[in-house]
Amino acid sequence: MKVELNVLDFLYRAVEVYPDRLALVDDPGVPGTLGRLTYGEIGQRVKGMASTLEAMGYQVGDRIGIVSPNAGKFLISYFGVSGYGRILVPINYRLNAEEVQYIVNHSGTRLLLIDPEYAEVFGDVKVEKAIILDGVEDAQLFAPLSEGASVPVWAGDEDFACSINYTSGTTSRPKGVQMTHRNAWLNASTLGWHTTVTDRDVLLHTLPMFHCNGWGMPYAVTGMGGTHVIQRKIDGESILANVENEGVTIACGAPAVWAATLQGAERRASEGRQIPGRDAMRVVTAGAPPPSRTVESIQEQLGWEFIQIYGLTETSPLLTVNRRPKEWDAMEPAELARRLSMAGTPSIGVRIAEDVDGEVLAQGNQVFKGYWEQPEETAKALANGWFHTGDGGVYRDGFLRILDRKKDVIITGGENVSSIEVEDALFQHPAVAEVAVIGVPDAKWGETVKALVVPKQGTDPTEKELQEFCRERLAHFKCPTSIEFRDELARTATGKLQKFKLRAPYWEGKDRLVN
Repeated sequence: MKVELNVLDFLYRAVEVYPDRLALVDDPGVPGTLGRLTYGEIGQRVKGMASTLEAMGYQVGDRIGIVSPNAGKFLISYFGVSGYGRILVPINYRLNAEEVQYIVNHSGTRLLLIDPEYAEVFGDVKVEKAIILDGVEDAQLFAPLSEGASVPVWAGDEDFACSINYTSGTTSRPKGVQMTHRNAWLNASTLGWHTTVTDRDVLLHTLPMFHCNGWGMPYAVTGMGGTHVIQRKIDGESILANVENEGVTIACGAPAVWAATLQGAERRASEGRQIPGRDAMRVVTAGAPPPSRTVESIQEQLGWEFIQIYGLTETSPLLTVNRRPKEWDAMEPAELARRLSMAGTPSIGVRIAEDVDGEVLAQGNQVFKGYWEQPEETAKALANGWFHTGDGGVYRDGFLRILDRKKDVIITGGENVSSIEVEDALFQHPAVAEVAVIGVPDAKWGETVKALVVPKQGTDPTEKELQEFCRERLAHFKCPTSIEFRDELARTATGKLQKFKLRAPYWEGKDRLVN
């Protein structure tokens, strides 16, 4: 027997097994909040959404967009849209109106759901119909299934797109990644297995829910009957308060999220307040290679377990997992942190390789169906039966180490320099809060290494001080020849440094971004 995989399977189990269990703790401070709901109540609202969409004329295959920070209605949409054959288009709410308009047009989105905080920003986006998620305009859409109403019947097709997730656009116009039900189902199951999700887990949604559908963790936690706690905005104290008040056990996010959490913990410690979650909390990170100093602080200062995964939107996203094996139990904290800051081992069902140029290749059921309406780009990405990640790395003895985005390798005087390696060295300095290392043109060396640094509050490091600090830790040719201090660095909503924006001023007027 073969039963088509459907993301609705995860909710079906939760409703059947745990109808009276707390499923959702929505952010209480926004219009239209759903408050605290059980799985039975979530199930009725999901059916109600599916029924209302069909009554409004939206058919199987129609695209339904949502542009919103993390919210309970986002969780319902994962199932109420995708589970019944419509295609969810989660959109980054930090984009501008023109960028959202591009995604709406490119995806063919018919209905756009807009968070009330962003109603003015995106109010002029041209779409067939828009609904503000304020609890008034969307009251019917998110109401429980009304008595006598019918629920749509969809036979299901696991190779059909459950969502179109747009890439974060770190290099160019975003592309629409078609994630199938099979992609999402197997990604979530494998992720849940590797991170040991159980029915006792409480997930804090620190990761943007638009990004790879929360990496699939919302599906995994739902399937096991865990609880979802919505974190609308990233703030260290707010994260710690949710961990403390809601008994949070697991959260996902980019390194910048945990940097903010560590700052909040430092304030708590200075006030003599408790750091919650010690020996009970685990964090999963991806999106940018974390500095080993951050990893060590999470484990030692917070007492939280650190797990790193590696992947891309096109891989749903899970490709590799780095979680401490028993062989590392006796390691010193600094060495353990260094090991955990690397990408890790292939997740179950994934094959990893590297081509002759050092690009990381992958095969697995999580690899996407293709880019929406871009067959040529799809063919390039899936050439020769492998997904081409665009990342440079080394795969040895079952362990993947990401060296750099291929485009971010700095070639200075004929030597390759990994920006990640230089960034990691600078992060060891106690006055460095954030850093981005880029290549800039140089008449003598072709390119040279430049560091853009955000100092920690209350510190005043000098360029010379940081350069000497690097030279104690790196070969001299890898060290920054110049350092600029900034108030902030351009990042995507998922924590990735937008290096193309950081590099642009230095390469202005040049035909190529290499020298």
